[in-house]
Amino acid sequence: MARLLTEADVRRVLTMPMALESVEQAFRRYGNGRAVLHPRIRLLMPSHSYMHYMAAADFDAGYCGMKIYTSVKGGALRFVVALFKAETGKLVALLEADYLGQMRTGAASGLATRLMAREDARRCGILGSGIQARAQLEAVAAVRKIEEVRVYSRNPERCDAFCREMSLRLGLRIVSADNSESAVREMDIVIAATSSSTPVVFGEWLSHEAHINAIGANFPQKRELDEEAVRRCGIIVVDSREQSRLESGDLVAVLGEDAGAWSAVRELSDVVTGKLAGRTHDRQITLFKSNGVAIEDVTVAARVYEEAVKQALGQHLPFAELPVARQ
Repeated sequence: MARLLTEADVRRVLTMPMALESVEQAFRRYGNGRAVLHPRIRLLMPSHSYMHYMAAADFDAGYCGMKIYTSVKGGALRFVVALFKAETGKLVALLEADYLGQMRTGAASGLATRLMAREDARRCGILGSGIQARAQLEAVAAVRKIEEVRVYSRNPERCDAFCREMSLRLGLRIVSADNSESAVREMDIVIAATSSSTPVVFGEWLSHEAHINAIGANFPQKRELDEEAVRRCGIIVVDSREQSRLESGDLVAVLGEDAGAWSAVRELSDVVTGKLAGRTHDRQITLFKSNGVAIEDVTVAARVYEEAVKQALGQHLPFAELPVARQ
């Protein structure tokens, strides 16, 4: 019988250490051919709203599934993950997936930071103070000994609230920056988590050894990084090269249709499995361009589901069990 897990259930179970472990497993299995994923597909409706859907299967965990969500101009996004047992095809869970999505996106950046940022990275600059920025900072702080955080947001009140909340949560010194440049300059780690359609991170601001996590732009016409920022990067890593070519405006604007340039872009799964390096020397700018892929959702959702079963969380859904067809 399928189980419904609400946002409250997911929040009760899912921690950042769990998300980091699950996302690393997801990319390791994907890199070793033990998982598959399909890029995001978007269905545009006459009202200019979208339905987005993406699917994956984790062979080792024994699950397959799909994340479906809607976005409406000026309205909230609504997420759900449908999780199935791969061997039997049975639906085992429906999960509300807003918090799950925040945590798996943060965990992917945390994983990339662990593999790509300098070992002695201590200073972090963040552009954006929304819900995604919270998980981004939490994940980065879990993999590096962060001592200083600067945050800039176009909304000063929300930025100040973010600094107060995250300072208390993480025990870090977090301050508001006066502008984007002051949040980015001299930072070891730069996080771009904005809804901007035009660049907010400029290459001239970046230190020679910075690591960038760019998560905000996942449409081909949207960008958070200018051309110089991308071109200064010695190593560029993405979660999926195929998906990035479809929707990563930061890279599409610079690399265009140049197949040779795209072939130099590395996938996070290859870095996780050790096939490729995430950083080759200290004085090198590195970039993780995250678009979010379905194997993250499926593997994290599976872990949440199994923990929820242990804790007897969620509601049972009375879906009928159909008889197996005979050949």
